[in-house]
Amino acid sequence: MPDRPAEPNELAELRSRLAEIHDLRRAQEVLFWDQTVMMPPGGGPVRGAQLTTIDRIAHERFVVPEVGRLLDGLASYEESLDYDSDDASLIRTSRRDWEKARRVPADLAAEMVGAAAEAHDIWAKAREENDFASFLPHLERAVELKRRYIDCFEGYAEPYDVLLDDYEPGMKTAEVRAVFDELKASLVPLIAEVASSDEDDGFMRGPFPIDAQHETSLRVIERFGYDPQYFRLDLTVHPFAASSGTQDIRLTTRYTDNDLTSLFTAMHECGHGLYEHGISQTLERTPLCSGVSSALHESQSRLWENIVGRSRPFWNYFYPQVQAAFPDTLRDVEQDAFYRAINRVKPSYIRVDADEATYNLHVILRFELEQELIAGTIALADLPEAWNARFEQYLGIPIPSDTVGVLQDVHWSGGGFGYFPTYTLGNIVSVQIWDKVASELPDLPAQFEAGEFGELHAWLRSNLYVLGRKFTPQETLERVVGGQIDAKPYVRYLTEKLGALAAA
Repeated sequence: MPDRPAEPNELAELRSRLAEIHDLRRAQEVLFWDQTVMMPPGGGPVRGAQLTTIDRIAHERFVVPEVGRLLDGLASYEESLDYDSDDASLIRTSRRDWEKARRVPADLAAEMVGAAAEAHDIWAKAREENDFASFLPHLERAVELKRRYIDCFEGYAEPYDVLLDDYEPGMKTAEVRAVFDELKASLVPLIAEVASSDEDDGFMRGPFPIDAQHETSLRVIERFGYDPQYFRLDLTVHPFAASSGTQDIRLTTRYTDNDLTSLFTAMHECGHGLYEHGISQTLERTPLCSGVSSALHESQSRLWENIVGRSRPFWNYFYPQVQAAFPDTLRDVEQDAFYRAINRVKPSYIRVDADEATYNLHVILRFELEQELIAGTIALADLPEAWNARFEQYLGIPIPSDTVGVLQDVHWSGGGFGYFPTYTLGNIVSVQIWDKVASELPDLPAQFEAGEFGELHAWLRSNLYVLGRKFTPQETLERVVGGQIDAKPYVRYLTEKLGALAAA
């Protein structure tokens, strides 16, 4: 075996620069977490200025010509390395990031961050008060900033390609559209076939005491791998996961006493957290220390939430505990009735609460509207009307208020155009990964019935989480499942699972 080439001085300097930039970005993430979880309501304007400052400094430090010279100087060293090595991955991934980031002026990058921080609290208040008009100026600013951002790039087939690439590097809008068209063609008749019967599931409306929900959520995710030494779970308006490193994972959730959505929210966010926690610590404080793409990240939140958390083996273990936690509501409810209720296909208003099948129609609606917003074919003032019309067309129920309609998601307040399609892409990928795991660990259902999830977690950590961003999303998926994104396994999974429920 040939000797490893000597590490050049340029690599040590590059690592040092990238570590400082990474620290700034992670501090930015913790400040955002604090804004949404802990900060008093009046702190928004100053927090926006703080986030803007940090973003400007981080961006300016990254796009300086010296970083480009370091990367150029490392080209021959990179070629001498094994493609899969940490160093080769660091150099080529940083080069791609630098080539993209240097196209964006630091002032624009910082302005987008500041606008997002300012809009967040406005959105939360508008959502609570069903007041789209108060949020509209901030939405207009977010769209205008994204159009300016798109103008920084060239050579794209569609403007939305630029935004999608921020979350799913290398994927094109046309590719997503083709996958979604195929999926929609299968989902619409499936939903019509298996949609909810008149079976009574009034017990799912509680009451479910919030303290018991919190304790039960923790009990579930601790079985998955949540460790309070490295994780925490807090309340927020719109749940998310964040981190400042592999050993500091922040999960958030929300509770109401008239449903048990919080259990699935905790599983969902724990999936994100397990991914970040499982990245190789050799990648800490580098650009490689995060999930490779939003779709791969969402594949993990949806795998733990749905494929595991809505399965019969899972509830064979957990239902007696949940029943004991909520005796006034669930004491006389048979497990099969509960299982059917949590998997029932029934169109509903809120995306994050939707069943596995209709959830994707929520995402497809947003994907279509985002393209039209960026293209300017929908006036922003008319967005609620457009949303409501398309929602009723796709899901068959009228929207009673903007709170449960166009204002329900946080993403547009932060300028997160391009993120939504990755939720359904994540659903698709989750089944591809599950099929691979199940072929290698066929006794997982028996393990779940015993409350054991460690072997699944270990497989995912060894085969996916540990890689971080060492490879492109396409390369990563190829390494994990042996192929590229394919909706057919997901359609098969839904058809078999929901068909069996409908026939029972």
